Amino acid sequence: MKRMIGYIWLAVAIATELFATSMLKASSGFSKLFPSIGVVIGFGIAFYALSQSLLHIPLSIAYAIWSGVGTAVTAVIGIAVWKEKLTLSGVLGLLLIIAGVVLLNRNTANEAVTLPDQ
Repeated sequence: MKRMIGYIWLAVAIATELFATSMLKASSGFSKLFPSIGVVIGFGIAFYALSQSLLHIPLSIAYAIWSGVGTAVTAVIGIAVWKEKLTLSGVLGLLLIIAGVVLLNRNTANEAVTLPDQ
């Protein structure tokens, strides 16, 4: 159950990081007020949620998932919302990121992990 709570916090961290990153693009270099406020609030919640997830799941797993999913989905948002182009090397890079997250999760899942009680 504790690990499930960690993954819920991690999902919140990822969602708010994706929101904040999209607002970063929309802020036009922090020249637009409301998207700029969205950046600050979004990243604030994202880092708080990530810190809460680390109370329940290992850092290596949490950060790999957070950064990998964040990078991959941000690329998809860039293509779908901001009409950015994705090259073959970009696709390969995203696939390598996803493969790295999967491999790290498989490796760590096979090891016994103990976290200090809070």
